[in-house]
Amino acid sequence: MIVDNAIYVDGRRSESPDSLEQAHEACRARDGFAWIGLYEPSEEEFEAVAGEFDLHELAVEDAVTAHQRPKIERYGDSVFVVLKSARYRDETETVEFGEIHAFVGPDFIITVRHGKASELHEVRERLESEPDLLRRGPSAVLYAIMDQVVDDYAPVSDGLETDIDEIEAEVFGGNAAVSRRIYALSREVIGFRRATHPLNEVLERLIEGEVYDVDSELQRYLRDVQDHALRTTEQVEAFRELLSNILSVNLTLVGLNQNDEVKKISAWAAILFAPTLIAGIYGMNFEVMPELSWTFGYPFALALMVLTTVVLHRIFKKAGWL
Repeated sequence: MIVDNAIYVDGRRSESPDSLEQAHEACRARDGFAWIGLYEPSEEEFEAVAGEFDLHELAVEDAVTAHQRPKIERYGDSVFVVLKSARYRDETETVEFGEIHAFVGPDFIITVRHGKASELHEVRERLESEPDLLRRGPSAVLYAIMDQVVDDYAPVSDGLETDIDEIEAEVFGGNAAVSRRIYALSREVIGFRRATHPLNEVLERLIEGEVYDVDSELQRYLRDVQDHALRTTEQVEAFRELLSNILSVNLTLVGLNQNDEVKKISAWAAILFAPTLIAGIYGMNFEVMPELSWTFGYPFALALMVLTTVVLHRIFKKAGWL
């Protein structure tokens, strides 16, 4: 579905065409560029866009199916960029991912969004309030989108860091059920890494001008975005290492707790075994047993059971098994 369709001339929004054909003709006639925004289009819906702007079929296929890693590819005089967006949901304490696909040509930029974690309305409003930046063309829009995506990573990093701190407290607080949460958080960190790590290469190729010509001023802006992206990548790597250490500590603590339980069970088994042994011997009722005809035989057997139980309990208590 087409969310917005606008023509920009000299850094300002000039019109909103009713059709793709009008948009393409207007941007050429008025020496401007078109920015067409789509949200989760079907294959049939995207065919008209691809046909009008002559988009490469491989890039179109990626844009429709989504589930791509961040990348940048050149097709003729245009480039295809994939970005992974993310946002942290406080109510569920999870990370929600989305995708932004951008087709950037000399006089157009087409953005395709997948997922709710990739809204571009604020980016468009920001650019429309900065005509000097928007005047630089489709590459300025691409920069603004990448800048927004990377800025949105910061709250995600903060949310994951808070979750890790909570998990640390639970681990050392003796919560044995925290293992499931550690694994779930590890998966989210891995997913976040898949979104952030390849982005550094995309930015590097843009800055170096390998796949697309970006003017020197935008290159400076992109370097700032790259710095933020690298900082996020370093945080993600630290999260992975920290979670790995937390998991190791948790497994060690669980093992120690199980050891203590085994000791307790073994100690009580030994304590109960002694009176059982005594009762078993005296319950055989052999004829040649002096104690059977002894007046104090029964109290003696009971006293012996109690004595062995008390002695064994003190021994295990002193050893720290109980």
